[in-house]
Amino acid sequence: MSKLDRLALVALVGRPNVGKSSLFNRLTHRRDAIVDATPGVTRDRQYHKIAWDDQEFVLIDTGGIEPPSSGVGGKAFPREAGVESREEVINGIQEQTWLAVQEADLVVLMLDGRQGISGEDYRVAEIMRKSGKPVFFVVNKVDGPDLENKLVPQFYELGAEQLWPVSAAHGFGVATLMNELTARLPVFTVESPEADEEAIAVACIGRPNVGKSSLVNKLLGEKRMVVSDVPGTTRDSVDTLLEKGGCKYRLVDTAGIRRKGKVTDKLEKFSILRALSCLEKCHVALFLLDAGEGITEQDAKIISYTVERGRACLIIINKWDLVQEDKKQQKWLMSEVERLTKFMGYAPVLTVSALTGNGVGKILPTVNKIYEQFSLEFTTNRLNRTLQKAIEEHNPPLYQGHRVKFYYATQIGTKPPTVVIFTNYLKGVPASYERFLVGRFREELGMEQAPLRIVFRERERKKYG
Repeated sequence: MSKLDRLALVALVGRPNVGKSSLFNRLTHRRDAIVDATPGVTRDRQYHKIAWDDQEFVLIDTGGIEPPSSGVGGKAFPREAGVESREEVINGIQEQTWLAVQEADLVVLMLDGRQGISGEDYRVAEIMRKSGKPVFFVVNKVDGPDLENKLVPQFYELGAEQLWPVSAAHGFGVATLMNELTARLPVFTVESPEADEEAIAVACIGRPNVGKSSLVNKLLGEKRMVVSDVPGTTRDSVDTLLEKGGCKYRLVDTAGIRRKGKVTDKLEKFSILRALSCLEKCHVALFLLDAGEGITEQDAKIISYTVERGRACLIIINKWDLVQEDKKQQKWLMSEVERLTKFMGYAPVLTVSALTGNGVGKILPTVNKIYEQFSLEFTTNRLNRTLQKAIEEHNPPLYQGHRVKFYYATQIGTKPPTVVIFTNYLKGVPASYERFLVGRFREELGMEQAPLRIVFRERERKKYG
């Protein structure tokens, strides 16, 4: 059981745009939840551990509760999506919200003090009471004591015994709320703080609608993400802990990455930045392709992001069931993947179907092998034997009439393994020879499925007279 499972859970619920994500960000001291005036922005559950006066719990930010027929989130969805598709996603958001309520030990119902009480607030308040969970009625957007008497009393009509006026944006009333909330939380046995650090961080990346959320759900064995055929459904990146076969994983489902020319909505731009930032923090990137659409130049560009950031990568061709009977299409797909990913030939390729589960069982064992190589450390002696062998096989080129020399190599980092090689002429090492050395080092060091970085440094030449 992961550390998150042993902490008390608090769910933030309420209508769209009442300030749930603003409160989430204030309490986490981060900007993990996207904050925007567009209703329906938060679609999946966001989890984050909170420490308040030496007490820890997990806070869950959820999507806004709204009847599907209202058409909420029209601005947040792609223009090409039809009404039926929008309602499908909205229903998915509601399902995720109710799952969060079922998980939670305590519910914070956020209300909008500026807009006042609404018919939807009555409905949600009644449902929260029937859930049997302790409910804190929090009236947001109350920017100070002067507004408290003016904005708050009307919300007693919801049947609340106590109301908590706060301003998530400015901090008014938040400390008072948190002191009482933490006093009401159950306390469980918590694992050591190092438990999360042992997890292999795995980020799912790729173009929209290739099945990232479906794959994460299949790996977890539960419906954890909102899944829809509407491109752009996942806007936030959501971390989920998984323990399987004695190994711990932190799975990150990221927003789909599109071509820059196709990204006009500011929320989608922010989501792409979030997805790329996940690459900085992950160990292994699961790059998903759609077997029905094939690989595109844009796919190759997205994969190149993992190379630029030195991340390990597992290429997954999803929806393989669509071409199960078409051997010609299968052969073409594999050749195209090889052609467009030749710059990272170390990345293994798996064919799966997140829908049926076929092939999914191979993913985590492959991730384990990749991560093992990604974390390798080598002795300086072994590295220098490898360097000498490579030089004997292929001499370095001349530079301005002088022979380029390599003096010695040593490892300066891991994840990915990073080797520095000292040379007499830094500018004399062409990219082709660097690629040759990287290939030979990976081959000799048993790193056929993980990246290796080589950094060249110029040794200071002696000065005479």
